[in-house]
Amino acid sequence: MAEKMRITTLPGSGAEITGVDLTDLAVGELEQIKQAFSDHGVVFFRDQHLTEADHITLAERFGTINVNRFFKAHADFPQIALVGKEPDQLTNIGGGWHTDHSYDVEPALGSILVARQLPTTGGDTWFSSMYKAYEGLSDGLKAVLGDLKAVHSARHVFGSAGGYNNDPDTQQRIGNTTAADEMGDPIHPVVITHPLSGRKALYVNSAFTLRFEGWTAEESKPLLEYLYQAAVNETYITRFQWRPGSVAFWDNRATWHNAQNDYQGQARMMHRITIEGCALTS
Repeated sequence: MAEKMRITTLPGSGAEITGVDLTDLAVGELEQIKQAFSDHGVVFFRDQHLTEADHITLAERFGTINVNRFFKAHADFPQIALVGKEPDQLTNIGGGWHTDHSYDVEPALGSILVARQLPTTGGDTWFSSMYKAYEGLSDGLKAVLGDLKAVHSARHVFGSAGGYNNDPDTQQRIGNTTAADEMGDPIHPVVITHPLSGRKALYVNSAFTLRFEGWTAEESKPLLEYLYQAAVNETYITRFQWRPGSVAFWDNRATWHNAQNDYQGQARMMHRITIEGCALTS
């Protein structure tokens, strides 16, 4: 008899879902996963056996795939971005707390990451809940933030003057600087009403947020730094340890993540598919 689906809430942010085969989801199972994703912001699966085609099929059950403009793509499946690090490379991709695609006018819904090659130790990914980050603020600060919007950008990260392009270690894994240089800088509410859950979530991040709308970068820095620190309270964080067959599906509107770079001299390869989202409102 097949194991019944079980959803276990984890410390911090997230839930682990067991008793399910992601290549053969019943309608009821899919709806339970969608609800858990909405409730927790990130869901994890173990002991899955997804081919690249299965990965694409799974992602399409949640929305339209966003083909990444900057990451190296899989040679046979361009919908899949390669998030890898070779033994001789020192810099990883995705290190440091951030949320993906806040630099888009319509930020991505989320990403499905599949483990393909793992180091013997290390390489965990940490997630922090932006629901909890918002809820942990004082009522007075919530009132201030409710009227603010922030400017986001990809140019200083992926553009010709960006960090990845000027690091020889990542130049072969990140590209298309012209696309980044030509992008505008979208403006999003600092506090969003999440389009799935209806809950309030903090929506700034140190990787892509430049400043508050109508404020200078210098004026914005102290408050942004306070929010960044508040957002990684220990009680908001889940540390996910990857194993062969592990899959993570996170919501870019409700979580931050941080890929740990603690496996020098070893290889790590992850396949990532990102799903299109929508414009965000306060």
